[in-house]
Amino acid sequence: MTTHTDTVDPTQELAVFLRARRERLDPGALGLPSRRQARRTPGLRREEVAELAGVSVDYVVRLEQGRGLRPSADVLEALARALRLSPVERGYLFDLAQQRLRTADEPATTAPPPLARLVADLSPLPAMLVNHRYDILAWNHEVTRLFLDFATLPPARRNAMWLCLMHPEVREFYADRERVVREGVAHLRAAWATHPEDRALTGLIAEFTARDEEFARRWNEREIKVNGRGHKVLRHPEVGEIAMDFETLIPLEDPEQRLLIYRAADEESQSALARLCAR
Repeated sequence: MTTHTDTVDPTQELAVFLRARRERLDPGALGLPSRRQARRTPGLRREEVAELAGVSVDYVVRLEQGRGLRPSADVLEALARALRLSPVERGYLFDLAQQRLRTADEPATTAPPPLARLVADLSPLPAMLVNHRYDILAWNHEVTRLFLDFATLPPARRNAMWLCLMHPEVREFYADRERVVREGVAHLRAAWATHPEDRALTGLIAEFTARDEEFARRWNEREIKVNGRGHKVLRHPEVGEIAMDFETLIPLEDPEQRLLIYRAADEESQSALARLCAR
């Protein structure tokens, strides 16, 4: 039994957590063969967890006894699968073991329906949903009037950084383009370190480096930054300059995605945005 203390002992909490998650599982639901001998404790036996995870029984015993082991990321992944941990529980397991949580092998390329509906419901605020590499997954009418209609682009070009660097119209959109590019490159470098397995992201970075001298120079500076909020001034071809503030939110259920919400920074910009969206 654990008692409340002012500090957490990660090793002991890891031991208790693994035992608790093992004991809650139904062997029959996992397709494990029935045993002639009656089970003395609920859930799976340590032997069964060891077999499912591909580790030794002694290793599971020592983990559950809190004997100072620090399992590797591979072992934690195997234990998470064996114990049928939810994404939140998996993150908790990695935190307790002081290991870096691995990201999904296949980054999201489509918006979850609840988030797509949320983007639409945020009207009249311009909003869009992007993944870690700036792929645009969902958007509402207002944001298309502010920037451009993403539906007219091939899916492979619905990427905010590609538009900023390569699109002939969007390239000239930002009053402070140098800062926008610098911050975008710093975000992509952080995303690249977190998602080393993402070949699509690696391909984008290679394309940008080869085709855009400014990107290549900024990339070699190795600046790291992820903006949660900020300010942009847009040179809109229809209504002139619009000053916009933006906020970036991360959904708990989809932490690899980013919800970008824009708001006019002043009354003049609000009036220009209203005229733009009414057309």
